[in-house]
Parts: sequence; C-alpha cells; structure tokens
Amino acid sequence: MTIHVDIVSAENEIYSGPAEMVFAPAAMGEVGILPRHAPLLTQLKPGEVRLKLPDGQEEFFYVSGGMLEVQPHIVTVLTDTALRAKDVDEAAALEAKQRAEQAIQDRASEFEYAKAQAELAEAVAQLQAIQKLRDRAGR
Repeated sequence: MTIHVDIVSAENEIYSGPAEMVFAPAAMGEVGILPRHAPLLTQLKPGEVRLKLPDGQEEFFYVSGGMLEVQPHIVTVLTDTALRAKDVDEAAALEAKQRAEQAIQDRASEFEYAKAQAELAEAVAQLQAIQKLRDRAGR
C-alpha cells in the first residue's frame, strides 16, 4: 500500500509519486506518515525528508522548513527550498554556517541576530543531510 507524495518548493516540484512511508522534520520532532494517516497540518523545520519507496529504495531530500499537509492518500510538503540530498553543496553549506556563526558573534542588532540564527539552523540541517547520505552510502 502506498501514499502519494508531492514535494514542492518555491522554484519547482521536486518529487511527485508514490511512497510506502514518509519521514519529515516536524517542528515538534520527526514524524512518520503511513498510508491512511489521519489528516495533519504541521510546520516543518530545516532538515531531511525521507521517502521509503515501493521498490524498497529510499529517497532523501533537504527542505529549508515549510509546511507538511497529510490527507489519507496524499502528503504534500511545501517549502521555500527543497533539494535532493545528493545535490546539496557541502562547501556552500559549510561557508553559510561559518558566515552565520560570525554574524552571531558580531551581533549588530536583534534582527540580524535572529536572521543569523535561522541561517545557521539551515546550514547545519544541510550538513546533517549530507552526513546521513554519506553514512547510508557507506553501508
């Protein structure tokens, strides 16, 4: 049994197809969604969305946050940025992390501090997605 999954970013639709299970980084912790799940609407934090596909394979996506909507036969992930985990640029993520950490240290205003904290969370989530992908590939 499968559930239809759509992962949509501000730029484009990155995935549309069936999955046996969906794992997502909800604001209150990771959630696992199976077919016929009760309706749910929750905020996502930056992190990894993982799909268990009908053929036994897994697909990994980085999302910058957003919303997760669950209906009994469809899951929709709406996010500003979504990338297949294999496409995340590690060097760019490390650079963004360093810039954000420096901005937090320099802290000119509360707004800049909050923005730097959000950028740091996003960069760390990207690096974690890369590490998880590497760990799974090494198995």
